[in-house]
Amino acid sequence: MEGTGGRTNFRSPLLLWAVVALAAGVCGAWAYGRAGASRADLVRDVAVGWSYAAAGLIAWWRRPANRTGRLMLAEGITWFIGNLQGTGVPLLFTLGAWGEALNLAVLAHLLLAFPDGRLATALDRGVVAVGYGLVAVGGLLRVTLYDPAVSSEASYLSCGDCGPDANALLLWSEPGLFDAVDLVYRWAGALLTVVCLVALVRRWRLACPARRRVLMPAWVAIAVAVAFVGWEVLYVLAPGALDAANALLTWPSDASQIAVPFAFLAGLLRMRLHRASVGNLVIEVGADPTPRQVQDVLVRVLGDPSLRLGLRAEEGTTEGTGAYVDPDGRSLPLPRPGSGLSATAVEDPAGSGRPMAVLVHDVALDEDKELMSAVCGAVRLCLRAGRLRAEVATRAREAADFGSRLLRAVDEERRRLERDLHDGAQTRLVFALMTLRRLDAGLSRGPDPALRLTVAEAERSLRQALDELRDLAHGIHPAVLTRDGLAPAVTALAEQAEVPVVVMVEPGRFAPLTETTAYFVVSEALANAAKHAKAEAVSISGRREGDRLVIEVADDGVGGADPALGTGLRGLTDRVTASGGTLHVDSPTGGGTRVRVELPCD
Repeated sequence: MEGTGGRTNFRSPLLLWAVVALAAGVCGAWAYGRAGASRADLVRDVAVGWSYAAAGLIAWWRRPANRTGRLMLAEGITWFIGNLQGTGVPLLFTLGAWGEALNLAVLAHLLLAFPDGRLATALDRGVVAVGYGLVAVGGLLRVTLYDPAVSSEASYLSCGDCGPDANALLLWSEPGLFDAVDLVYRWAGALLTVVCLVALVRRWRLACPARRRVLMPAWVAIAVAVAFVGWEVLYVLAPGALDAANALLTWPSDASQIAVPFAFLAGLLRMRLHRASVGNLVIEVGADPTPRQVQDVLVRVLGDPSLRLGLRAEEGTTEGTGAYVDPDGRSLPLPRPGSGLSATAVEDPAGSGRPMAVLVHDVALDEDKELMSAVCGAVRLCLRAGRLRAEVATRAREAADFGSRLLRAVDEERRRLERDLHDGAQTRLVFALMTLRRLDAGLSRGPDPALRLTVAEAERSLRQALDELRDLAHGIHPAVLTRDGLAPAVTALAEQAEVPVVVMVEPGRFAPLTETTAYFVVSEALANAAKHAKAEAVSISGRREGDRLVIEVADDGVGGADPALGTGLRGLTDRVTASGGTLHVDSPTGGGTRVRVELPCD
């Protein structure tokens, strides 16, 4: 309810000022028509004033904190003040004669304050102050000498039937003195207009490209000022040509003034389009955005070539704590006051108390708080996404390194167990067998056949235990692999296979973990070809491709092997992945099976 009440309270003054602008236009049109204006003049006059008022009300509604909307509304209302001279009512006539040029002072204020709504420099503030002072003091002095019955051509409104009583502030009717004061008044206005143009040119030269585009409506209005300067110069040099100059300059001047509020509305629409474009920022930068990509998209979306994205420097860097670096890693200084640039912090959602980034941009963008809030949200999302992806990649690398270290440890433990079996239990069994053979040789000369039978049974048991122990040691790690390398070990596997096998493995040695992984992949593939695939032939190839060892085992079996279903292939996949390699199985139903493994050579 509070929000609704607040919105209602905000709309109330807008509605009130809309009524004031409407009433001012109606009253001004009535007075202008009473002074003899044509229908075309009335339409043109009302169009200019109400265009400013309507644009000002919209700007005030859309950007309440910006004074530009209120200045445009004031321009629209004061536009009709001079028309009051056509009423013939003394009080209204006097107000119209005094404030005839007030809309020009408001226009200068609007041009110099646009688009921030503030006067940024001392020159701007001085021009505006002198403009209002000239209207207040100079206009008052002029109106005290203005006798409409004598100097009826002194105003753009010709009040032919107005007598001296029409001016409630007339103190002295002296045409010569009035003409001199009026001439100085108009020349002062022309000079002030030139100074205003100089201030606008200075702002244009110091502005960045983005701000120049924002200032374009003000430059449209310069045509109005130029038209008025031409009108004043023509009046001073050739007073008799006033009517012709008025006919030539009125339409271009008014048309240019109508263009100013519409140009401002176009600027508002462009900012709304910027907000819509920000909504697509995350999509435009892609799935894995880099800070450089984010900055480039922001420059294009916001139309600000001066925009720079600064990332918070890490603790202990040369830039120092709290400093920022651009996407290329160079230090990014924050803008100084008066430089035409502003800095907007992108807060860290983790609540660290320090911004995660900063946007350095043209100060004109500060006027649209909602736009910058949306931009900061999009930048925050992109940077967080990139940070999370980096963390996931780091965790994945750490997991892969851990798996590789674990596999190496298991392989080393297997080798140690093989050595222990070979050097320990297997050696002692061989010694025991040799002892039994000597005992059997000694008993062959004796007469005890039962003892000889017992020795023979012990020898058979020892031989069986020795064979089983050798088979166990061979399953843990084949001795030929350690001694001779991968090619001889694969050849030995092929010779023991239940199906015919063709071996084409390049000779050479590789890292122990690579050779062990490749050997067990071949062993498992051969076992699957014989047990499950019902293959009649198998081919095994192995070659070095760059820094990778490529092993391929293909059979002509029934196919249909799925690593997701079988524990054997799934275990091989895990083993190969932990070794830093990749495994691919191609097994169409009825088309055989091809297992391809790529492992790091070193």
